[in-house]
Amino acid sequence: MATFRLSGVFCSSSPYFPRLTQKRSIVQATLNMPKPRMSNNNNVSHSKNYPAAANGLVLERRLISTTTVDDDGTITSSSSAVDSMAMEKLYEILEAVSDRVEMHKNIGEQRDNWNSLLLTSINSITLTAATISAIAATNFGTSDVGSLKICSTLLYLAATGMLIIMNKIQPSQLVEEQRNATRLFKNLQNQIQKIITIGNPTNLDVEEAMEKVLALDRAYPLPLLGVMLEKFPSKVEPAVWWPPQQKRPQGKKYSNGWNSKLEKEMKEIVEVIRKRDKTEYLNLGEKALKLNKLLAKSGPFLTGLAAVGSAFMGSDHGGYWAAILGVVGGGLASVVNAFEHGGQVGMVFEMYRNNAGLFKLMEESIESNLMEEEVGRRENGELLEMKVALQLGRSLSELRDLASSSSSKQGNVSKEEFASKLF
Repeated sequence: MATFRLSGVFCSSSPYFPRLTQKRSIVQATLNMPKPRMSNNNNVSHSKNYPAAANGLVLERRLISTTTVDDDGTITSSSSAVDSMAMEKLYEILEAVSDRVEMHKNIGEQRDNWNSLLLTSINSITLTAATISAIAATNFGTSDVGSLKICSTLLYLAATGMLIIMNKIQPSQLVEEQRNATRLFKNLQNQIQKIITIGNPTNLDVEEAMEKVLALDRAYPLPLLGVMLEKFPSKVEPAVWWPPQQKRPQGKKYSNGWNSKLEKEMKEIVEVIRKRDKTEYLNLGEKALKLNKLLAKSGPFLTGLAAVGSAFMGSDHGGYWAAILGVVGGGLASVVNAFEHGGQVGMVFEMYRNNAGLFKLMEESIESNLMEEEVGRRENGELLEMKVALQLGRSLSELRDLASSSSSKQGNVSKEEFASKLF
C-alpha cells in the first residue's frame, strides 16, 4: 500500500491579509494502475469556507489531503485540518479588538469636541458676566442696576458649576487616554494578525491575547461614571496597560541568540531606563499634576468670587470693591480657564504618565526574558535587542555604546544621557 500527501492552502481574499490572497498550486501525480474502485470516503471537500468575520475578515483554512492506495487498487482520500479551535478564537478576539479601535477613536473625537465646546461656552459666559458687571458699575443709582446684577450673578454661578464639572472630568486628558488606547489596540491588532499570518496558533496565544485585551480595558476605561481614571491622583504612577509578566529564576545556559555579553548589555539598558528616562517622566508628570491642580481650583474660585462681587455691587456692604471684584474676577477666570483647558495641561500630564508606562513596560519585558530559566523559551536575543533599539530610537551600535558607557560609569549615567532619543 502506498500513501501520498498533498498539501495546499485555501484562503479567500481579504484587505487585511494581502499576503494570504495567493493560492499555492497543488502537486498532482499520475499513476498507471488498474482502474480503482473508489470508496465512500472520497467525497471529502478539499476546501471549506468559514463564515466571514467582521470588517471583511475571512477565516483561513489549512488542509492536508491524504490519498491511500490499497493492494486491491482501492483509493481512499481524506482531509484533515491543520488549524484548530485556537484560530477561530483568535479571529473572534481580532474582531473585538477592531471594534474597540473604532470605539476609542470615535469617543476620543467626541471628547475632543467636549473640550473645545465647553471651554468656548464657559469663557463666553464668564466674559459676558464681566461685561454686564462693568455696565452695572457705571450705572449706579439707576433702575436697571438690579436686573444687571442678577443677570451677572446668575451667569457667574452657571460658569462656576460648569467649570467644576469640566475640571473634574478633564476632557483633554480623556482625549489623550483615547488616543493612547486607539494606538495600543491597533498595535495588539497587528500582533494578532501576525500570529494568524504565521499560522499554527496555540491556546497560549489565545490566552495571552485575551489578557492583553482585558488589561487595556482596565487601563483605559470608556465609561466616565464609576470607573473613570483618577484625574488628580495623590501620587503619579506609570500607566500600566499590559498583564503581569511571569518571572522565573535566571538560567545560565545560553542559546536562542543569547550570550553573556547580551545579557550584560540588556541589564545596563534596564538600569539606564529605570534611573533616567522613567524617573524623568515621573518628575515631569508630578509638575504637570501640581500645575493642573492649581488651575483647576483657581478657575471656580475666581468665578465664585466674581459672582459674590456682582451680587453686592451698589450695596452698602460692597460698593466700589464689589464692582472691581465682579469685573476683574471674571477676566482672570477666563485667562485661567484658557490656560488650563486651551493649553490642555491634563493632556500633558497623561502624556508624561503614559511615557513613563512605556519605559516601565520595556523594563519589565527585558527583565522577564532575563529571569526566564529556560533560555529556549525566551524571546530571541538578537530580535529583542533590535526591538529595544527601535523603541529607543537608536541603532544597534548606539545601543551597545550606551550599555558600555553605563557599565564603565558603574551605573552612574551622566545627566545628559537618556536611553530614549524619541521622547
